[in-house]
Formats: sequence, structure tokens, C-alpha cells
Amino acid sequence: MIPLDDKYELRLYVAGQTPRSLEAFANLKKICEEYLKGRYTIEVIDLLENPKLAAGDKILAIPTLVRKLPEPIRKIIGTMSDTERVLVGLDLRPRKS
Repeated sequence: MIPLDDKYELRLYVAGQTPRSLEAFANLKKICEEYLKGRYTIEVIDLLENPKLAAGDKILAIPTLVRKLPEPIRKIIGTMSDTERVLVGLDLRPRKS
């Protein structure tokens, strides 16, 4: 588990202002406000505007969330609608056995 005072640097890769992109951002923002209040930044990267940025984080599907910090890097694909999956992906909750 990640220490409670770590800062989270998050990147959300999207392709335009599609319903899925907007849903992913809204869900992510809600989760961060509830579980990481004051300890996170979200950078939204629109691959329609900057397609070359996908290569750096090896983005294969969108929307994709990349946790840059704290390390190790983690990726979560989808609209972030499954809160439990996002919390596990961000190491805020342990995986269920």
C-alpha cells in the first residue's frame, strides 16, 4: 500500500470530448476528491491534439489512466466507473484474494 501522504500524479489519455472521455474524467475526479483530496493532479491528454504523446506511456486503448507518481507506474483502462477497480489500480485498496 502507498503511504497516506504521497502525492499522486495522474494522466488521463482521451480522444476528444466524447461521452466516454467525459465520463472517465468525471469518475476519476470524483474518486480523487473522495480518496485523495489535496494530494493529486490530473493531466488530461487529448490524443486527437497530440497523438505522439501516446507512445511515451505506451497507450494502446482510450480512455487510459496512467499513475506516474507514486511509483511504480500503473495503468487503468476504461471509464473509471468501477470505483473498486480504480482504487485497487491506484494502490489505495488491496487486491481481493
